[in-house]
Amino acid sequence: MAHIGIDVSKRKLDCMWVRDLETAKVKPKVFTNDPARYPDLLHWLERNTGEPADALHVYLEATGIYHEPLAYWLHEHGVQVYVLNPAQVRYHAQGMGVRNKTDRKDSMMLARYGIERAPAPWQPEPPEVRELKRRLNRLEALERDIRREENRREKAQFNGDALAQESISNVLGALHEEHRRLQRQIDDHFDANAHLKQDRALLESIPGVGRVLSASMTATLRSRAFRTARQAAAFHGLVPVHRESGSSVHAQPRLSKAGSARFRQTLYMAAVVATRRNPDVRHQYQRLLNRGKAKMAAIGAAMRKLLHIAFGVLKSQTPYQPLHQSA
Repeated sequence: MAHIGIDVSKRKLDCMWVRDLETAKVKPKVFTNDPARYPDLLHWLERNTGEPADALHVYLEATGIYHEPLAYWLHEHGVQVYVLNPAQVRYHAQGMGVRNKTDRKDSMMLARYGIERAPAPWQPEPPEVRELKRRLNRLEALERDIRREENRREKAQFNGDALAQESISNVLGALHEEHRRLQRQIDDHFDANAHLKQDRALLESIPGVGRVLSASMTATLRSRAFRTARQAAAFHGLVPVHRESGSSVHAQPRLSKAGSARFRQTLYMAAVVATRRNPDVRHQYQRLLNRGKAKMAAIGAAMRKLLHIAFGVLKSQTPYQPLHQSA
């Protein structure tokens, strides 16, 4: 078994094979971050460590998109891949008194974190889910562009700038057309993958979950093998974080806000609707308000409840069946 940390940047891969952690015996190597060089990297690892691909444990950080091609390639070739949370690795290093940050030091800390903490191996997303997420991400980017142009048009209208209004209207027309085209592609993608289409239909049986959220929930809940609803909620930043110490620190619990902020924003709007239309969410929401909980805290609990219901619906492959009767 061999442990290798790889610090990934846009142009290069700083590799560090930790031969002996106690004596700090290591062997570094730098490769170009080019898929054409990945076979050279794997050959170097196998030749120097004397281990086959399935005995190699490679630790990467989730660095935007730059780590993804390498992670998928190594996994396809039998390597045990670990994609680590950069914040957790950084805090681990700080706890050891490491203050300097270099590419070589980062690759060493990645390997050390993996050896000392033994994280769970990374599992790639199913190809159809990965493609769905790409299309949803592009749709979200288009929606941001549309909102920006609409804000510019409002300012141009206020200033009486007819030239700008005409230009912005032309751009908005093109953006809206592309938005419609991409929505059709997303619907076609669901139609082409029966299990994803079934998941989406099951999610839409939940009052409060519409077409937008059902697509996003399908992508996020199927992107990983969540074992429990609690685990899914924690991944999406919906668990409360408590901050208490002695008799002086008693901060109000707040959501951890890990994961996608965009997903939580969509879920928030759905939870507001669900507090009126979903009997189970409404029952919990009213119960918390009656206990004196703040409205935002009750909404946060409603978001978590909605995700728990969605997880249960997908796990059982059964349409939503409320536990409480509608008022």
